Amino acid sequence: MTRFSLSLLAAASLAATTAHADEGMWMPKQLPQIAKALKAGGLALDPAKLNDLTAFPMGAVVGLPGCTGSFVSAQGLVVSNHHCIYGSIQYNSKPDRDLLKNGFYAATLADELPAAPGTRVLVTVDMKDVTAEVLSAQTQALTGKVRTDAIEAAQKRLVSACEADAGHRCNVYAFFGGLQYQLIKQMEIRDVRLVHAPATGVGLFGGDADNWVWPRHTGDYSFYRAYVGADGKPAEFSKDNKPYTPRHHLKFASPLTSPLNEGDFVMVAGYPGSTARHRLPREVDFAFGWQQPARAKAMGEAIDLIKAETAGRRDGEIKVADRIAGLQNTYKNYQGQQQSFDGSDILARRQAGYERLKAWVNASPERRARYGADIAATESLLAEREAIQRAEYLAPFMTPQLLSAARQLYLLAHERAKPDAERKSGYQDRDLPRIRAGQQSLERRYDEPSDKRVAAHFLAQYLAQPAGSLNPAWVQAYGLKAGQDEAAIRAQLDKVYAGSKLADTAFRLSWLDKDVAAFKASDDAFIKAAVALYDDDRRLENRDKELGGKLQKAYAGTQQALIDYHASRGEAVYPDANSTLRISFGKVQARSPGTDGSNWTAFTTLRGIVAKHKGPVEAGGEFNAPAEQLAAIKARNFGPYGVKALDSVPVNFLSTLDSTGGNSGSPVLNKRAEVVGLLFDGTLDAVISDWDFNPKMVRSISVDSRYMLWQMSVVDKTTRLLDEMGVK
Repeated sequence: MTRFSLSLLAAASLAATTAHADEGMWMPKQLPQIAKALKAGGLALDPAKLNDLTAFPMGAVVGLPGCTGSFVSAQGLVVSNHHCIYGSIQYNSKPDRDLLKNGFYAATLADELPAAPGTRVLVTVDMKDVTAEVLSAQTQALTGKVRTDAIEAAQKRLVSACEADAGHRCNVYAFFGGLQYQLIKQMEIRDVRLVHAPATGVGLFGGDADNWVWPRHTGDYSFYRAYVGADGKPAEFSKDNKPYTPRHHLKFASPLTSPLNEGDFVMVAGYPGSTARHRLPREVDFAFGWQQPARAKAMGEAIDLIKAETAGRRDGEIKVADRIAGLQNTYKNYQGQQQSFDGSDILARRQAGYERLKAWVNASPERRARYGADIAATESLLAEREAIQRAEYLAPFMTPQLLSAARQLYLLAHERAKPDAERKSGYQDRDLPRIRAGQQSLERRYDEPSDKRVAAHFLAQYLAQPAGSLNPAWVQAYGLKAGQDEAAIRAQLDKVYAGSKLADTAFRLSWLDKDVAAFKASDDAFIKAAVALYDDDRRLENRDKELGGKLQKAYAGTQQALIDYHASRGEAVYPDANSTLRISFGKVQARSPGTDGSNWTAFTTLRGIVAKHKGPVEAGGEFNAPAEQLAAIKARNFGPYGVKALDSVPVNFLSTLDSTGGNSGSPVLNKRAEVVGLLFDGTLDAVISDWDFNPKMVRSISVDSRYMLWQMSVVDKTTRLLDEMGVK
């Protein structure tokens, strides 16, 4: 009998017990292994239909930058989370047109606004195993940097051949620590427009205070539209483009004929970012013993500095809104993970499972010969990587945004001088639109006062370390000295910032096409710093490639040992999440007890919005429901979306779905693949599930589709969209 596996190492600690059926972010091709469990759980569709990425319903699920969305009309309408589309709302906002605060609704197609630069809708059309091409016999014999370079060269060849089909974006993804590789082909829709977003008091109700918290009352939904050229193929933005017609789109479940209830089967399809359930005990110990606490501390300081520097400046607050949201989300996630880890037996269980694996390896001379050296090498190489991460973790925080921009531009100048096939991944012709979009987006996301304050603060921390541990190139590039205090650093940074014109968008974009000689001749302060850092940047890059090549070889061998060990126990294994399309299954389910000791019900209601509402000032304005919404609630104007048993409209619901970052915006589907919600969060005490899945604790939080449709029809009057989606 085939059993489910929690993860490679976690399952090893379970002896012969069967893993919880709701666990697993499964690759579509793995679904035949669990088809019986899906049918038993309540799936009304043929599980085989979920294998086909181009058929219904999988063909309607799309990737967004860092999130998931889905087509919900035949005119390319895409629904996702408000926080996933937040960057485009922010980019289009100004103090005199504050879409963040007031929301946005395009009454006609002509009113729809271009999304933030670089926004893409990615439709997966094919997934192919290319392990043999990436890890050829010749490459398998290599180690170090030459192995890394060989793998990268193979990936570029595969991508180039795949992208010969114009309008598609292809990438090679590693699975199981580089043991397996898959080529993912996606149609890349480049003209994406903002269609509708509720006011912040709906889409971000509760703000950071309620993030990762239950009970929750957040209307975390918004809409994009995908546009293509007149020929129906992906194209850059043009007023002449037309809405894309997807092969498949999802329908919303009828609140009358298909109401969602506790205990119902649900599934979610999306692009989960990353999990660490297969990480070795040493990695777990380092992550929670040093790395994540250090990063969380730095993030907390950065958040406080940015908020203090932009307080009272609405333009500054808008510019940093997307950055602050991202920092706060990760900061709170790390805090939740750490709280769950501290005092737990997670590391002990992981270590015990690892010891059982090694005992299995050592019990056979053949297995010892095959896996033993890789396991030993992995431990040593991880220690080397940890030392580097300790020494350099402040680098992202102390680097001004314009210096990062200049370094990218200067590296691009070097790479453009080479044939396209020989360029670094990320700097080929296929990447130029992404680079341009990133440089363009600084126009509305760069706030000099807060950027300078954060850089000075963390440079002071860096320079306070023993002089012998500092990177001389970093210190000299800023014109600084070891041991300088923050005041002296700030004075020097004032000169550097004043000596650069890169904050000007036109000037910055003009450097996309300049050659190396132009950069070397420039007297712009940040460009000069980028030039000064170039050789050292390449030194560090080559160092990391050398280590990465050694580690990839050893780690892949260790992962193979783990997979073979579980195969000997009859266990199916899903890979850690890596931003590729996955499917999870579960049911709507309450939790008892919750973190506050109370019993968590499966659904929240409109009553909770009224109870939490505090207005625009108190609690930082995070609980500021729109007046129109409060009036509709008071009038009990529920329409067809009210649930008699709740005496209200359901707002958010809990489920046992296995999810992580990147699943945000994923459609939650019922047994007939109808939309019943959008997944947007988890609970703080269960975010540790990225490392260790606990079925008693894990709950995903979704916005109920009935609340979305109620808000859109009763409060925001988005009649055009409701008609388009076929909502009656």
